[in-house]
Amino acid sequence: MKVLIVEDEAKAGEYLQQGLQEAGFTVDWVNNGSDGLHAARTGHHDLLILDVMLPGLNGWQVLQRLRQDGHEMPVLFLTARDEVEDRVKGLELGADDYLVKPFSFAELLARVRTLLRRGRTGTEPTTLQVADLVLDLLRRRVTRGGQRIDLTAKEFGLLELLMRRQGEVLPRSLIASQVWDMNFDSDTNVIEVAVRRLRSKIDDGHEPKLIQTVRGMGYVLEHPTATA
Repeated sequence: MKVLIVEDEAKAGEYLQQGLQEAGFTVDWVNNGSDGLHAARTGHHDLLILDVMLPGLNGWQVLQRLRQDGHEMPVLFLTARDEVEDRVKGLELGADDYLVKPFSFAELLARVRTLLRRGRTGTEPTTLQVADLVLDLLRRRVTRGGQRIDLTAKEFGLLELLMRRQGEVLPRSLIASQVWDMNFDSDTNVIEVAVRRLRSKIDDGHEPKLIQTVRGMGYVLEHPTATA
């Protein structure tokens, strides 16, 4: 699979290029919007990772012109612009996903692989729901039973990971790498503390309890079902 990165910050571009190459992708990297548009039009790439603030053409303009030309490659915006209006604009212009800097490379890689599997055959949902728990990805809001729940950025990222992979037991090492972007240190209890705080906000006062601890393995979010 061939990926095009349009990123003007040298450190970020080199980091992305090296990481994706190590993951098995063929990667081209350009550092301005004009060259990015030309490469996207002519390079036969399977995926475009696009910054918004670029020299020459900005990311909005690059994407808009590509879609006007009829290019259907999946596009992932990777940008420091984190306002809801920016996310909405990117998706309305035809982006397939939107990831805010700073980011976890493990999460980026998961999103890249998801987009490549899906191609242009479907669209990314803007909400996740388990039971009466609803996570709005665009507005960065969480409700349960219709009541708003205020979460920190890390709590939101942790909940999003658990909901995206509902029913799957996630080990602490995976949570650490995807939410905190760090190697797991068995001597720290940061994961346990974060899950405990999230559980108190999500499950306390609500039924059924959704976040479960699987002793010796990790954590899982699922809707309990009655068993015979």
